[in-house]
Amino acid sequence: MNCIIVDDDELSRAALRKCVERSDFLNLVAECKDAVEAQKVIHDNQIDLMFLDVEMPEMSGIEFIKNVEVACQVIIVSSKKEYAVDAFEYNVTDYLLKPVQFARYMKAVEKARQIYENVKSEGSNSLLIKQDSKLVKLDLPNIYYIEAFSDYVNIYTKTARYTVLSTMKAIESKLPSADFMRVHRSYIVRLDKINTIEENTIVLNEKLIPVSRSNKDGLVRRLNIL
Repeated sequence: MNCIIVDDDELSRAALRKCVERSDFLNLVAECKDAVEAQKVIHDNQIDLMFLDVEMPEMSGIEFIKNVEVACQVIIVSSKKEYAVDAFEYNVTDYLLKPVQFARYMKAVEKARQIYENVKSEGSNSLLIKQDSKLVKLDLPNIYYIEAFSDYVNIYTKTARYTVLSTMKAIESKLPSADFMRVHRSYIVRLDKINTIEENTIVLNEKLIPVSRSNKDGLVRRLNIL
């Protein structure tokens, strides 16, 4: 599991780093001193778990998970108990008090690992995304196409749209290549949802989606067009 530590206190980061280094199943991707740094790391990397302090400059940990799309598990790490009620309203995995005791830390990360493995064991037929501070399982057969939108992506089903903070590269890595294809730098489509292809345009659920020249031949081969 890829994880990050977000805490403005260097000593707290160091203490938590030592705990993470003793957990073979965790890979520490980055240490961030504030929410701004954390947002960039999450945007650029596949992160499965975040250890998040509450009291930080500019944006608190609670404000971070409230206002930023964070599609990973969160373990709050704080010196104060009073933030726990607010934290659990945003579906955090666990709440650790500083100074962190290793036994209590292990209980929290084992809980996170169980959740991670349960989701993973469901196979490649679903995608876990965060919507309105809740984790939502989106069945892959229901996805029609995915569109890049600034620092976000829009995931479209037949009747709904889900906006997620992610790169197209990160989303593409989570999708089975047998079912999905990136046909343009801004679009990924589910192949069995394509209605028609007209020149360099796909018609999919009444949406016109451009196909780049570099992807046109590959699309034709994938669809086994005569």
